[in-house]
Amino acid sequence: MQSIRKFSVGVIILAAGASRRMGRPKLLLPWGETSVLGHLLKTWSRLGAAQIAVVCAANATPLITELDRLGFPEANRIVNAAPDNGMFSSIQCAAHWPGWDPSLTHWLITLGDQPHLSECTLQTLIDFGARNPDKICQPMRAERHKHPVLLPRRFFYELKDTFASDLKMFLVEHADDLRGFDSDDAGLDLDMDTPEDYERLTHWKNIK
Repeated sequence: MQSIRKFSVGVIILAAGASRRMGRPKLLLPWGETSVLGHLLKTWSRLGAAQIAVVCAANATPLITELDRLGFPEANRIVNAAPDNGMFSSIQCAAHWPGWDPSLTHWLITLGDQPHLSECTLQTLIDFGARNPDKICQPMRAERHKHPVLLPRRFFYELKDTFASDLKMFLVEHADDLRGFDSDDAGLDLDMDTPEDYERLTHWKNIK
């Protein structure tokens, strides 16, 4: 990422959800030789993220223990004191967080339950953002925008004080500045909300 002049990306991994439908923390589930969280951290490190931050709930002891085990620095952990307010509260916590490297030009918001996405898809998003540095960028499937979302600095910091009720509404309000690229990654259509979803995705990962 940093090889492209004036293009430096911070990655936000949203990990403050309660995983109620799964019945246990999604990010602590096994994935390959590590956990879902460990896989995400390795993936974004390989892709050259200039900074990675994890948003977690204040009382998420098992997640914090896993971050410790993975050697993830405390300085890059963002605490959401009110995670029950939903995903957008975590995004706004990240926008308000003072620990970002000032040299960052873009922020990528990724869901904590997307370990199945192809690295090629993620790299394509980064490259697409580098070619459209003033636009909000997302992959697309069947003409629908998907996560992750890549935002330039000015849009990312608008999240602090927006009146939008959620990220979807925020993106609707900025539709003129939204750009997408068609992707053949079927993983963009898949969710990991339930134990059945998890079993399906681990099987899908092994055969694709």
